[in-house]
Amino acid sequence: MKKHKALSRRKFILDSSKAAALVTATGLMASPSRLSGQNEAKYLIPRRPLGKTGIEVSILAFGGGSQFLQNNDGEWEKLLENAYQGGINFFETAPSYMASKFWETGDGKSLDSSEQRYGEVLSPYRQKIVLSTKLSSRDPEEAKISLEASLKNFKTDYLDVLMIHGITGDDSIADMEKGLFKTMQSFKDSGMVRNIGFSCMNDPEHGRDLLDKLDFDVVLVAMNATNYGGFADAILPVARKKNVGAIAMKLMRDLVGKAATPEELLEYAWTQPGVASATVGHWGLEKLEENLRIARNYREDSPLVLDRKELEHRLAPYAGPHALCWARKGYRDGDLVVC
Repeated sequence: MKKHKALSRRKFILDSSKAAALVTATGLMASPSRLSGQNEAKYLIPRRPLGKTGIEVSILAFGGGSQFLQNNDGEWEKLLENAYQGGINFFETAPSYMASKFWETGDGKSLDSSEQRYGEVLSPYRQKIVLSTKLSSRDPEEAKISLEASLKNFKTDYLDVLMIHGITGDDSIADMEKGLFKTMQSFKDSGMVRNIGFSCMNDPEHGRDLLDKLDFDVVLVAMNATNYGGFADAILPVARKKNVGAIAMKLMRDLVGKAATPEELLEYAWTQPGVASATVGHWGLEKLEENLRIARNYREDSPLVLDRKELEHRLAPYAGPHALCWARKGYRDGDLVVC
């Protein structure tokens, strides 16, 4: 399979002012009612509103990072197909998620990019799913080029969610407001992006301030039962106040099967006030099917079985870089895996 060539910057600039009308006319932009499934009586997996976006997402989301990229040809196709058929409607990834960045090259993978893999399998279901990707660069012009390439990879004319990848304390809020954030708002105005946000797994206080000062729609937050970093406590109250859709990540990495079960870790995230969905990367169909089963059996109106305090106490010894791979110095999400 050949990789797609990115659109030219000139074509993007010329076409962006017409994108909203074009997308609507061709029927590629799904309305909130279609994505929320108001015409469907029942879901395989419970869905929740994604904040103020007008979209409803499955409580289990599919992550396209390093775990997904370990699946070889003939495996990742089935994984994505089974995820969709099993009830997942929210698929998130990033352009920097490429198999060759994580694993040895020359392994026969025909599609190196996570985005391209999504486009290969999920494009027939475009109007029934929520697609999300990220921007690594903070430069507005580079962001435009990145968006062009992502749209091409996904085989679509619009994104449901576009996020800034990995906010840190080095990201000046004032500079971002005048630069990248303003550019992302222009993507929304053009119709090429429906909602904007950012991911945070490094500096919870800075993430809180960014969310409070700028008008984002979605936030992807590192949170698990170790309470490492206090991300949930710092960011979720602001997200609830501003009706920003919150997605949990890093809830299982380095914890599942050691000191807690998948059910416990997923339920811990799902019972966090304000969390719409939890994204998990899957390596192998067996793990995917297990998590699908857990999500299908979860009932919003059931009495809470999980003892959150007991689980937090049990996992407290794992709260730190000594146990959590993604918390270690030098870890760069989507570019370099150091553990």
